[in-house]
Amino acid sequence: MADMDIEPGFWRHRSVLVTGATGLLGGWLIEALLERGAAVVCLVRDGVPQSRFHTDGIDRRVITCQGDVNDQVTLERVIGEHEVRCVFHLAAQTIVGIANRNPVSTFQSNVAGTWAVLEACRRSPLVSEVVVASSDKAYGNQVNLPYREDAPLQGRSPYDVSKSCADLLAQSYAATWATPVVVTRCGNFFGGGDLNWNRLIPGSIRSLLDGERPLVRSDGTFVRDYVYVEDGAEAYIRAAEALAANRGLAGRAYNFSLERPLTVVQMVKLITEATGVALEPIILNEATNEIPAQYLDSSRAREELGWAPKVGLEEGLRRTVDWYRAHMEAQL
Repeated sequence: MADMDIEPGFWRHRSVLVTGATGLLGGWLIEALLERGAAVVCLVRDGVPQSRFHTDGIDRRVITCQGDVNDQVTLERVIGEHEVRCVFHLAAQTIVGIANRNPVSTFQSNVAGTWAVLEACRRSPLVSEVVVASSDKAYGNQVNLPYREDAPLQGRSPYDVSKSCADLLAQSYAATWATPVVVTRCGNFFGGGDLNWNRLIPGSIRSLLDGERPLVRSDGTFVRDYVYVEDGAEAYIRAAEALAANRGLAGRAYNFSLERPLTVVQMVKLITEATGVALEPIILNEATNEIPAQYLDSSRAREELGWAPKVGLEEGLRRTVDWYRAHMEAQL
């Protein structure tokens, strides 16, 4: 395990800004920070009343600031007035299909939003750790798999390009102004609270619990990597702690995943087992701008951060199904 000299109570009363608080990872990360005693400030653009941020009462335990991640004036005000020390930049447009239909809004959120956050952090005298959420999609299509952190960032489709750009922006700020920022490149998050029903896991679970066949938008052979959302939250916290202990890590990127690549059809089979509803998927084969295989090598995170996933795929799916079953019953 990496030797990180993190003082006891490092997070206690530490002012932390989280963008993208109403998203899947946001709620779990905020809860993990609150458990450590952090004072959490959230930048929220749109109200999402069904999100865990609201339904689980997270919003009552944090300071919520209304604003768009592209609004640098608002970012600087929030960071300054709340004396923010650590920033987790999660806010993004995360759906590939939406990026294909609306590339400009995706670039505005994912690229312009990232440089606005980085510039606000650069101009702050207090911010000492920034964690920027990139993605395995930033690597684009590669000959050599699994992806390792030294692979070139060569996204081509709109969503992949937006993540490549955000990633490179973070590296640029670190290299040019020594902005204390590290980058996370994660596999596909899954867990309770993902309300983007066009994603494979929540969409399949909802269909199966409704007694319907799940829909697969690709041909079912695409290979992807996954990580349970609570392990993802821990990964982000470890990255921030490592940067606090060693500012020389600024500009460094880390992969996080279960390192268990699966085809879409294999994943759907595991989901049917977790729900106990044995229905065959409907293969639509209508996906475009998708890369055939994407999966990660997480050895750098293990060696330098001491991070390893604690929740396996089957256990994570069981917890996820339990969450959606309770969520759907509460909607009746």
